[in-house]
Amino acid sequence: MGSVTVLDHPLIKHKLTFIRDKNTGSKEFRELVKEVSMLMAYEVTRDLALEEIEIETPVSKMKSEVIAGKKLGLVPILRAGLGMVDGMLNLLPAAKVGHIGLYRDPETFKPVEYYCKLPQDIDERDLIVLDPMLATGGSAVAAIQFLKDRGANHIKLMNLIAAPEGVEAVRKAHPDVDIYVASIDEKLNEHAYIVPGLGDAGDRLFGTK
Repeated sequence: MGSVTVLDHPLIKHKLTFIRDKNTGSKEFRELVKEVSMLMAYEVTRDLALEEIEIETPVSKMKSEVIAGKKLGLVPILRAGLGMVDGMLNLLPAAKVGHIGLYRDPETFKPVEYYCKLPQDIDERDLIVLDPMLATGGSAVAAIQFLKDRGANHIKLMNLIAAPEGVEAVRKAHPDVDIYVASIDEKLNEHAYIVPGLGDAGDRLFGTK
């Protein structure tokens, strides 16, 4: 069964408070999302395999560890997932980036795919799906399934804020996927928004309504 990890580091909690604040403008919001994503990347990649190489310090030769050759891929769910990419790439500059475009039907709340562009070798990569919000879980479940249908078999999900309903939906549909979040909030409201949440992440990132 995939694990659910809440990354409650003080720096993440601090920055998440200002991400939630309705008075935080788009510029600062984008910077904070980037910073929290970078902090979360540290933990999400904790299980990366290492290999030993020989180097020479100014004093002597030694054996030391580097990340082994396993390839990484980042897959933001458009639009809001884009806000998390730069922070991840700061720590993982060699990762390739794919994109999945989904929107939520306002009547049914079901995800509809409108764009998908992925690295050709996704079956060889450890993939991290990025989306600031895990609300109903519909978009994440669909995105993960799209990746599996195209051959992916090592997938993690990373969100800033999740609702319990979304976590449960992903665990039920994809029990092999590990979930990493900065906070699991109280519930979904009647409009399928996370409470207390942070509003619409895409609108706040890009200044739209």
